[in-house]
Amino acid sequence: MTATATRYLPFIGRLMIGLPFAMSGLGKLAAYGATAGMISAAGLPLPPLAFAVAVIVELGGGLLLVAGYRTRVVAIGLAVFSLATAISFHSNFADQNQMIHFLKNVMMAGGLLQIAAFGAGAFSLDNRKSHELNSHSAVTA
Repeated sequence: MTATATRYLPFIGRLMIGLPFAMSGLGKLAAYGATAGMISAAGLPLPPLAFAVAVIVELGGGLLLVAGYRTRVVAIGLAVFSLATAISFHSNFADQNQMIHFLKNVMMAGGLLQIAAFGAGAFSLDNRKSHELNSHSAVTA
């Protein structure tokens, strides 16, 4: 793989995973009643609190992932969230659509764990912060 590809692909991957999370969070904000109803129907406790957590994780986590800020921690959090939602909302395997959504969430968690393992890449706030710390230490040494 070329140096150019390894420079740009992590950012493209973060965009492809982070933007759908952010869009889903925005969608939930626009549909509080329906979302809280789905949470309640799934048997989860405290639908208003679960709604707030889902919006914060999806919208906040998605945007942080795209920006590449605290990427490893954010990716692990989104992976756990993806697995939890797969189990809580998509575990009716008699319904093929639910099985597809379950597997989609598992695949997203896998991609997020790859991000957690290998980091944000060149185009990220994490990388910028790392370079600033390194140049500051070189100046003070």
